[in-house]
Amino acid sequence: MTSIQISLGEVALALVLVAVAIGASLWERADLEGDIAIAVVRSFIQLTAVGYVIKFLFDQDSILLVIAVVAAMVVLAAFTARHRAKKVPDVFWPLLLALSVAAGATLGVVTALGIFEPEPQYLIPVAGIVIGNAMTSAAVALNRLADEVGRSRGEIEATLALGATSAQAARPIMRRSLRSGLIPLLDQTKTTGLIAFPGIMVGMLLAGADPADAVRLQLIILWTLLGAVSLSALLAMSLSYRRFFTPYHQLRE
Repeated sequence: MTSIQISLGEVALALVLVAVAIGASLWERADLEGDIAIAVVRSFIQLTAVGYVIKFLFDQDSILLVIAVVAAMVVLAAFTARHRAKKVPDVFWPLLLALSVAAGATLGVVTALGIFEPEPQYLIPVAGIVIGNAMTSAAVALNRLADEVGRSRGEIEATLALGATSAQAARPIMRRSLRSGLIPLLDQTKTTGLIAFPGIMVGMLLAGADPADAVRLQLIILWTLLGAVSLSALLAMSLSYRRFFTPYHQLRE
């Protein structure tokens, strides 16, 4: 495999396309020029800083450091998802536990099966992909759960009045919420290679990897993500739905 080399000059040339975005905003008077400029500057600073941090982590080659980094990523993801799922009360701790289990189980399985070596250069990028997708899936599922509880109050209260527990009353809306959390990744998995090439596959091809190797790695990542997002969404909902009910299985106001 050959290593692709990108100079700062080549990066600067890509600003031509940023100018196209600014031009489109000016043409339609969308007043997005400032946001575009800020986004470009922030992306350059943030990604440059992350690049140096990743290089440092790779050079250290410490599994304890990897665990610390993954833990920090999980905490930040839980805080981010909490803001996205504002309609669910006290949702931070369920999210933290769900994302921790999803990340730990996923990385543990791929390492135990020998798919990836227990080294920073493998575990940190995979952890970032897994945690990011698990966070999005859990937040989407929880938002749908809150919306479904609001729309289905009559149905839920009728079910409770017939003697059902909160778990039995919530099961249909949890089923629909889980579908909402998984559908984006399912659609991506179904259409990969037909409508768009996933990022990891594109990166490997640009770096000169054999197409067969790029495809196999992308399949591993996609199938790993399916397990991770399913686990995170299901756990987050299972730990959060009771927050809509009293200890006596009554729907809260």
